[in-house]
Amino acid sequence: MDIVTVEQHSPEELISCLRRVPLLKQPEVLIYNHALITMEQIHPDFLHPAQNYLWLEELRKTQELRWSLKAWGVDLFRLDGYVTYTVRLNDGQEVVYDLYPPIVEESLEADGTLALIINDGMHRLYLARLEWVVPQVVYIRGVPKAYPYYAFPRPERWQGLDLLPENPDPQTYLKKCHRQRDNKRLFRDFQAVFHNVGHPRSRLLKK
Repeated sequence: MDIVTVEQHSPEELISCLRRVPLLKQPEVLIYNHALITMEQIHPDFLHPAQNYLWLEELRKTQELRWSLKAWGVDLFRLDGYVTYTVRLNDGQEVVYDLYPPIVEESLEADGTLALIINDGMHRLYLARLEWVVPQVVYIRGVPKAYPYYAFPRPERWQGLDLLPENPDPQTYLKKCHRQRDNKRLFRDFQAVFHNVGHPRSRLLKK
């Protein structure tokens, strides 16, 4: 991965950006505007993924990103805010990305369990487990009860996750257990605030 520039942003800048994140289909709802947002170091074993699988290609890309950022003095597992980095592709094109710590939301489930749902950054957190690292995350409390994360947390956390070579077909594989039929009404639209987040980085590995 050919990273050509890296810019660091403070925790205060990150929190300010997160307060402007809307819901994808309800852009008038700024989901974290009044939430308590902190940066914490939490062991991944205490967190609840919502997704039932890990994509091996994405895990490899995450590992490559970790190594590439390390060469710039940036620790993927301790960003202390967020970073903006620019990647030069094979054709000479440059693409700008923002990278913030994994997003974890506190969610009270129907049986009374207080689950720490991984909203974004599941592959990074799994890699942290493999490297025996306690990573830094964005920990969000006080999300409005009317707008929970769009999928349920896995009761068994990481246990039983599938490691798949390809992104599975949602028609034949249950990726997540959604909370409602139109689950995208609860989807947090980070892309509305940050550059190229939540997008696959497959092109970046083809040097």
